[in-house]
Amino acid sequence: MTGQTDSTTTGAPHTLSTVPLASMPCSQLTVASFMTAHARPVEDVAVAVEQEHIVGDDSGWFGQESLDRYAPGRAAAVMATVRGVAQRCTAYTDALDDGSRTHNTVSVRRADARGDDSLVLRVASTFSGDTDPFITETGFVREGDVIIMVQKMVARKPKSGVETVLSPAVAAYRAATAG
Repeated sequence: MTGQTDSTTTGAPHTLSTVPLASMPCSQLTVASFMTAHARPVEDVAVAVEQEHIVGDDSGWFGQESLDRYAPGRAAAVMATVRGVAQRCTAYTDALDDGSRTHNTVSVRRADARGDDSLVLRVASTFSGDTDPFITETGFVREGDVIIMVQKMVARKPKSGVETVLSPAVAAYRAATAG
């Protein structure tokens, strides 16, 4: 999506929140900018990504890939806080602008992409009267003081997990910093 307006951002912070990451509303787990808003990095670069609809019931997906650099030692604390938010937000209801509600369940697991630390947050959101959830997955890999994050927003029935995008992002980062 790099050809589209506002698909690439650099230079943190974007919109700062006065609410720390540990206390942020659960509903913000599906917002692409929750890390830069609630866990201010020293440096940030992000790009919007998408996979267009290919065939059948695959409706494609969109999301964001970002790299956030933190002060020495801070990235590990941010990762621990993200885990704490996921534990606090295992199930929540969110009110939408039109008055409807979604029921959301959050799960967390270690990501397949290896680093100093990694995790995948999966938020399944179901609208009232609907049993087929919308899925948002956010994968995190910490390499020293850098957190590589890929957020994959999909409609329904994802064909693959966020690791299909996270692993190449981590490999590209490692290749760029190996020189």
